[in-house]
Amino acid sequence: QAQLVESGGGLVQPGGSLRLSCAASGSIFSINGMGWYRQALGKQRDPVAVVTGGGSTKYANSVKGRFTISRDNAKNTVYLQMNSLKPEDTAVYYCYAEVTTTSRRKYDYWGQGTQVTVSS
Repeated sequence: QAQLVESGGGLVQPGGSLRLSCAASGSIFSINGMGWYRQALGKQRDPVAVVTGGGSTKYANSVKGRFTISRDNAKNTVYLQMNSLKPEDTAVYYCYAEVTTTSRRKYDYWGQGTQVTVSS
């Protein structure tokens, strides 16, 4: 079993910045891909950014050049640096991790979600 705990959401004005963090803990042998999704009110959950175990990254077109995903493998933590935020970035942000447990089973785990609101 593993758990993901997110932090860093909040209210920010347009053009501002926020940094989200997501720490994985529990019976973790290794983590492959990690990433962030978001879900705006009344809409589906969409991918925002992902980082592979090898460090390759991929972004949604809507956030390219503004958001940066990174990970600290020693801490089993993934980050999302969000700059130049826009009102349309308002959503609940969820992190996920592709975990291999100490029993060598593979699961996808999700965080509980953190609210990001961009408004003046």
